[in-house]
Amino acid sequence: MRRLPSALLSLLLALAPAGALAQERIVVFAAASLKTALDGAAADFHAHGGAEVAISYGGSLGLERQIAAGAPADLFASADEESMDIAAKAGVVRADSRVDLLGNRLVLIAPKTAPIEALALAPEALAGAIGAGKLVTGEVATVPVGKYAKASLEKLGLWSVVEPHLAMTSDVRTALAFVARGEAALGVVYATDAAAEPAVKIVATFPDNSHPPIRYPFALTATSTNPAAEAFFAYLKSPEGRAFFARQGFAVIP
Repeated sequence: MRRLPSALLSLLLALAPAGALAQERIVVFAAASLKTALDGAAADFHAHGGAEVAISYGGSLGLERQIAAGAPADLFASADEESMDIAAKAGVVRADSRVDLLGNRLVLIAPKTAPIEALALAPEALAGAIGAGKLVTGEVATVPVGKYAKASLEKLGLWSVVEPHLAMTSDVRTALAFVARGEAALGVVYATDAAAEPAVKIVATFPDNSHPPIRYPFALTATSTNPAAEAFFAYLKSPEGRAFFARQGFAVIP
């Protein structure tokens, strides 16, 4: 049985000009780690009479740069505060619309078929698990998951062990895919990414105090004049929209 839409969504759709929301497509630029949950929320929004939602996924800073360069977008969802801060400073998002919607956890993953089930976050254990292989994560200078990973590995005294074996990608889902295909011995991703990929398993969870808090700020872009985008953003903040993220394992920030 299909879930009933939220009262908020129903009200927004009722107040819009007839057919307007359904006709004007919403364009969202979103961190790659949001894909599974955000795809589900967008499909549900559209199924209940909302506009079609087109989502471009990638690394948060790269997406911010595209928006700043003029790429058309209505909503920006970042996996870190820094990328959204840059967007706000550049004037490409509406600062008054900014909301920290979600949190996440950083985990170490291995292929499902790997012999290890749990791994101590200690130099000898980590070096043994990597062996002659690779540890993959996002680009440590520009991709949020890579920045969180480097901060945590440095704090735990593991960076020198990992650095010679490090492979970096443009976003977290690409890193996830490398581990899922067995092309990397280990990977550092978010807990929600690991939950979305049955071909990997979590072998360790990084302490929350070993890296900056993982927060996902959302904001409407400064150039968007699409009323449907505001309706979709309101839906994402509603209990119905937040439920998609909670089911994927995100921490939903009140």
